[in-house]
Amino acid sequence: MKAKKPNEISVLLGYAGKYKALTFLGMFLSAAAMVMGMIPYVCIWLAARDLIAAAPDWTEATNIGTYGWAAFGFAFGGIVIYFAALMCTHLAAFRTAANIRKQGVAQMMKAPLGFFDNYGSGYLRNRLDGGASETETLLAHNLADIVGTAAMFIAMIVLMFVFDWRMGLSCLFAAVISVLAMFSMMGGKNANLMMEYQTAQDVMSKAGTEYVRGIPVVKVFQQTVYSFKAFKAAIEDYSNKAEKYTGGVCRVPQSVNLTATEGVFIFLVPVVLLIAPSALSAGNFAGFITNFAFYAVFSAIVSTALARIMFAASGLMLAKTALARIDTVMNAPTLEITNNPQTPKDNGVEFRDVTFTYDGAETPALEHVSFKALPGQTVALVGPSGGGKTTAASLIPRFWDVSSGSVTVGGVNVKDVDPHVLMDKVAFVFQNTRLFKTSILENVRAARPTAAREEVISALHAAQCDDIIEKLPNGIDTLIGSEGTYLSGGEQQRVALARAIIKDAPIIVLDEATAFADPENEALIQKALKTLTEGRTVIMIAHRLSTVVGADKIVVLDNGHVAEEGTHDELSHAGGLYERMWKEYNQAVTWKIASVKESA
Repeated sequence: MKAKKPNEISVLLGYAGKYKALTFLGMFLSAAAMVMGMIPYVCIWLAARDLIAAAPDWTEATNIGTYGWAAFGFAFGGIVIYFAALMCTHLAAFRTAANIRKQGVAQMMKAPLGFFDNYGSGYLRNRLDGGASETETLLAHNLADIVGTAAMFIAMIVLMFVFDWRMGLSCLFAAVISVLAMFSMMGGKNANLMMEYQTAQDVMSKAGTEYVRGIPVVKVFQQTVYSFKAFKAAIEDYSNKAEKYTGGVCRVPQSVNLTATEGVFIFLVPVVLLIAPSALSAGNFAGFITNFAFYAVFSAIVSTALARIMFAASGLMLAKTALARIDTVMNAPTLEITNNPQTPKDNGVEFRDVTFTYDGAETPALEHVSFKALPGQTVALVGPSGGGKTTAASLIPRFWDVSSGSVTVGGVNVKDVDPHVLMDKVAFVFQNTRLFKTSILENVRAARPTAAREEVISALHAAQCDDIIEKLPNGIDTLIGSEGTYLSGGEQQRVALARAIIKDAPIIVLDEATAFADPENEALIQKALKTLTEGRTVIMIAHRLSTVVGADKIVVLDNGHVAEEGTHDELSHAGGLYERMWKEYNQAVTWKIASVKESA
């Protein structure tokens, strides 16, 4: 039997932890406050009864002051209790949102690093932080209002039928019309429209970010905004869904809803005109006027109660979409940790018949790949784009886990190594370097937080960063990204190399470390790499074949398979893919841009 999926409220209260009790207390107090808010209307009826009975000698109505003070006391008490209810629900809501963020971050800490390649930091922050913020409204206001409104609605129905059931029924008729109108907007086939609307908004936001980033390209190549068809399509989709919901779905039901709730008096008047003659003939005209005065005043509360219901229902819909966004983070894959961790015997790396397929892909990125890097060796991975080089390198520090076969470090399957031990043994420098918005000192220390200041300076020197430090206003204490302080791609790469140097890991993974460097920076990076890789096992990915000539072994990957393996001297005359790539590379480096005059 299929397990029943818990509703949104149960899921949210599950995040509340020990503060769940505060939420329930807030809902109870809200219900009490709403019931107390009904009592002043009873006081109004009592005052009207005594005044009409004493007319025209008003002095005989001696209890009017008592009724007035009672009405004031219950109204004021209801406000105080409702304030206390909101204090409880707000405290619980803020703690629940904090718990969602904490649990989300904890889940991401367990995820493999490859998860963050698929989902960028901005996307994850929007999903977790934005989703958590959206739940606060539901827990802080809507839940208390739902329970309070339910209590108020029950009390309202009771009062409607206490004094004159006919007048009460006329007021209730307006409420029934309003509820049916709201259900037609938010129930049935329209229940998923809000989810579609939120999805369209997310797509438009993402497309908008890419559009802004691409503006420089548009200007350089003199393109028009119509080049961004995806952004235009996202805006149109969002506009169509918003128009469909507000104009096509909500226009008529909302008009009926507002007409019914704001015009309750219209339903009351015909009923009053019908029953007035019988009340007059029965000699109970004073009681009739008293009841009419009560319902004339009381009918105004119907619109308030129904407006609360509509806003509460809207809060539930938003909470549903928020939880769906949060689930992206909460359902992140978890890196499996062995219960019996083993210690690698040395710093060798070996791929044993490795096959790996990305989630959702139809064909493997790597298939039956085997090669070995002995301790202290430099092994270069080369081949055409999309051949699987970066994928292979990412399997060593367990960015992903293999589908079959095994990757071993020191003779031990990486799955059987404690993740902290594995990360201590591997340092990696990628082509897309990321520096934090903090000082150079703290950026380098990120690899080893306990490093002394002198060790950081030494690592920066080894990474050929002396010229960078000299030009910065505060040296290694300069905050990156502040007051116009920015580093070029090559300079950022050298700082990243300083990180890897200070980590002092015995295995180094280099993924196109000189990809975005100009010739001057490339020369400095090569010097830094010599310091970094000395005496270590190195897995190097490179498209510039000149950087792998001195490698101990070159593994050529093509379409996820090992095409060739050997040294540069062996492969450059083997008549295979590497020889062809080497010839094309040497031909390309001799190219130059000729002027029109030269070509003529």
